[in-house]
Amino acid sequence: MTGHISRRKLLAAAVAVPVLMGTAAACGDDEGGDDGNVELSVFWWGAEARAALTEKALALYTSKHPTVTFKKTWQANQGYFDKLATLTAGGNPPDLFQIDDNYIAEYASRNVTLDLTPYKDDGRLDVSKFPESLWKYGEVDGKLAGLAFGENTQGLVFNKSLLDKFQLPAPTTGMTWEQHIAWAVTVSKTAKVPGTMDPSGSYQAFWVWLRQQGKDLYNGKELGFTAQDVTAWFELWKGARDKGATPPADVIHEGNVTDISKQLVVTGKAATSWVWANQMPELKKNTKDELGVVAFPGDPSAQWARASMYFSVFRGSKHKDTAVDVANFLANDPEAGKILGTDRGLPSNLDVRKVVADSVTDPAMKQSIAVEAELVPKFGPAPAVPLPGHSKVKTELVKAAEEAQYGRQTPAQAAEAYVTAAKSAIGQG
Repeated sequence: MTGHISRRKLLAAAVAVPVLMGTAAACGDDEGGDDGNVELSVFWWGAEARAALTEKALALYTSKHPTVTFKKTWQANQGYFDKLATLTAGGNPPDLFQIDDNYIAEYASRNVTLDLTPYKDDGRLDVSKFPESLWKYGEVDGKLAGLAFGENTQGLVFNKSLLDKFQLPAPTTGMTWEQHIAWAVTVSKTAKVPGTMDPSGSYQAFWVWLRQQGKDLYNGKELGFTAQDVTAWFELWKGARDKGATPPADVIHEGNVTDISKQLVVTGKAATSWVWANQMPELKKNTKDELGVVAFPGDPSAQWARASMYFSVFRGSKHKDTAVDVANFLANDPEAGKILGTDRGLPSNLDVRKVVADSVTDPAMKQSIAVEAELVPKFGPAPAVPLPGHSKVKTELVKAAEEAQYGRQTPAQAAEAYVTAAKSAIGQG
């Protein structure tokens, strides 16, 4: 037996911390030092570019609020939530921390996050310029667990240089899944590069496809799909693989496990990758080729204004009022918005978004903004925030898809195994 402790066990241990600390913190105003100064701990994930921008925006806050300084910690995405769970369980959680929809329900259900509803209601947290569906995507069981810190949606990124070289048409928003696969077959035959990454293990793609079938990833506290739905999804992509539209299983595996900087569309191993639209700048840094981006195939109303990530406040923080004010500043101050740009997605505040859009010079950022602007009128309603256990639901989809991709199981067998694992992940009996 090793000494390793799972993130879930660490998070479970963290429950006691906010319960013990939250009572004292809730009784009064923020507790500053003897000199009235406050040092606020802030934790986020991201690359060095995000770190530099965030630190600059926090310095702007300090310039306007000299009694507030920051203890800043950041790291790459990998291992971030293990570290956050460790800090929380160890009684040393950050006052303000970045989180996404993979984990927000889990942290909220364990009473780690502060309910921001009272701050929203009295105006200390201003969401009046946010799209309503966007800020509501931070609600968990009627409590506002996090402030949406950017709008994003799914994006099919393609290698425009490759297509132009062989005089091939670009994919378009609104093409059906079957049309996309047929297009990818043509690319594979003509350019000798697989036309599309196989997204059968991508929860983003599966989720959009489900919504186009009138279903959803979750339905209340249960899965919103059946083994028959998953079988149909896996069969769709088995057909694509059999036609040569995708790379072989070993290369698909690379696309499944790698980070954004090594997606197949930039390593030259596929003409398209299935990502989030705001990741265009990071992709572009890793290729000399020109890239384009459109919506996922099918009816674009299945996509929605997703909160790319949130800032949440620790419920037991001694400086919770200050932490909320900092989050409010970063989201709503135009000067801070210009600093942060679109690194975390399009700014949630629509006025700030316009300021940022007008000031952007990066062509890849302009593409992200343009595709989002094109799709906003077509978006459907946002789904509920994913259930606790969602991160496991995602990883189990990759595992099941790969069983089918490698031919170790039939699509039906892999689908049955996936539904069983996904039900277990969310505690569905």
